[in-house]
Amino acid sequence: MLRAITREISPAIANCELEFLDREPIDLTLAVEQHRQYQACLAELGVHVEVLPSGADMPDGVFVEDPAIVLDEIAVITRMGALSRRGEGETLARALAKYRELRHIEEPGTLEGGDVMCIGKTVYVGYSRRTNVTGIQQLATMLHPLGHFVVPVEVRGCLHLKTACTYIGDDTVLANRAWMDADALCSVKILNVPEPRGANALRIADTVLLPAAFPRTRELLVNSGFQVRAIDNSEMLKAEAGVTCTSLLFETT
Repeated sequence: MLRAITREISPAIANCELEFLDREPIDLTLAVEQHRQYQACLAELGVHVEVLPSGADMPDGVFVEDPAIVLDEIAVITRMGALSRRGEGETLARALAKYRELRHIEEPGTLEGGDVMCIGKTVYVGYSRRTNVTGIQQLATMLHPLGHFVVPVEVRGCLHLKTACTYIGDDTVLANRAWMDADALCSVKILNVPEPRGANALRIADTVLLPAAFPRTRELLVNSGFQVRAIDNSEMLKAEAGVTCTSLLFETT
C-alpha cells in the first residue's frame, strides 16, 4: 500500500521561511482548500492519506518532505538547515515509528528531505543552503550498508535539489539545469523545463502531478508520453514549495 503522511496547514504559514523568493501575501483560506484538494487527489490515485495536525509554532509544518526521508528499509529523521523548523521532526518521528526503524542526522550535519531524490538504489542529495557536507556524509554512512549509493549534487539558485529536478519515472528526470549540476545525474534522460520553477513534479502510479502554474512544462510532459494531472497550488508556490513538499510517500504492507 502506498501511504502519504501529510500535515494540516499552519495558521502562521505567512511567516514561512523564504530563501529565493520575495514574500507575498498568502491567502490562508485558499491555501487550506488547495491542500485539501491535493490530499483528495492523492487519495483518488490510490494513496492512503494520513493527516497530522499543525499549529502556529510550525509555519512550515505542511512541508513534511523536509524533516524525514523514508526508504524501504529505514526512515531518517533529518536535522533541518532552517533553525525555525527543527521542532517539526518530533511528530513525524512518532508517526513513522509505526512503519520504519528510525535513524537520525546529528549535529553538525544538516539535511532536508527536499534535497533527496531517489532513483532505484541511487540516492542523489543536493548540497544546498539547507544541506551540508556533513549531513550528506552521515546519510551515506547510514545507507551504504543497505545497498544504497549516495551521490552529492551541487544546487545553486534555488532552495532544494527537488526544486531543480525530480524523478518522474521511466528513467526520466525533469530538470532546470541552471539550478543544479546535471552532470551528476547518471544514465537518466533529462527533460529540460521551459519554465524555471516547473521542475518539481510528483509521479504516482501512471500519473505525474504538476502545478497548474506551468502549462508549458505540462505540454512538454504530455508530448513526451506522460499522463499529467495539473493541480492548483498557487499559495504553496508563494511559500517556495512544489508538489513533492507537502506529502511524505512510502510503501507499507
